[in-house]
Amino acid sequence: MATNTKTASPKKNSEGFQGVRGAFWIIVVCAIIAFTLFFTWFGSASHFADESKTSPIDVWGTIFKGGIVVPVIHTLLLTVIAMAIERALALRTAFGKGALPKFVANIKAALNENDFAKAQQLCDKQKGSVANVVQASLNAYKDMESGANAALKKSQKVAKIQQAHEEATQLEMPTLTMNLPIIATIVTLGTLTGLLGTVVGMIRSFSALSAGGGADSAALSQGISEALINTAFGIGTSWCAVVAYNYFTNKVDKLTYALDEVGYSIAQTYEANHTEEA
Repeated sequence: MATNTKTASPKKNSEGFQGVRGAFWIIVVCAIIAFTLFFTWFGSASHFADESKTSPIDVWGTIFKGGIVVPVIHTLLLTVIAMAIERALALRTAFGKGALPKFVANIKAALNENDFAKAQQLCDKQKGSVANVVQASLNAYKDMESGANAALKKSQKVAKIQQAHEEATQLEMPTLTMNLPIIATIVTLGTLTGLLGTVVGMIRSFSALSAGGGADSAALSQGISEALINTAFGIGTSWCAVVAYNYFTNKVDKLTYALDEVGYSIAQTYEANHTEEA
């Protein structure tokens, strides 16, 4: 009678920064910083030639002329920067302490030699997500060698090892992809917010133009400045978000490919070393 055993969830062997789960508070902090800078630094009287703040004398005053949408876009930009730093630190921990290609090659070499003690030592030294998944697969391999699973056929044992690998991979994936959806959202949100500021600025410009007269030239100038500043700021924010998202997505893909490669090697090693049905 076949026994149905379930491998225990692997204990994570990662050390270091694991990522920020409360991303909402990062956005709140970025918003506080953005609005504080807008009203204290950008809006400082030292950046304008008059007390009414209609004639900026430097770039900071010009940014202030962009209007209230500017700190909103600034919040998005600071969030992208903060999330990029957070992802860089988290993925650095996930990749482990050594070079990932070298670790994968060493694991495959150890498996080819049936030296599971060496593979275990490599995992303990490497740490990170790949090492965690390899550790789980090795534990499943050892479980299939035990007498408790003697009634299982070889194909069932290989399937069990592959299942343990997939479960361990799914356990690691939330850490790898965490907060990437926020960066992906800002890719679109930055452009749309900049477009909103542009529309508001153009409305102000046309309102000043329709009123006519030299007295409204300041309002016309302010509307045009608001439109251009928000357009530039929104495009810049989306540009940073696109670069960050694609970069970290590529890093996650590389790690995922490494996981699949090692998992396949472990399953194939078991299948090659057990020619008879259990």
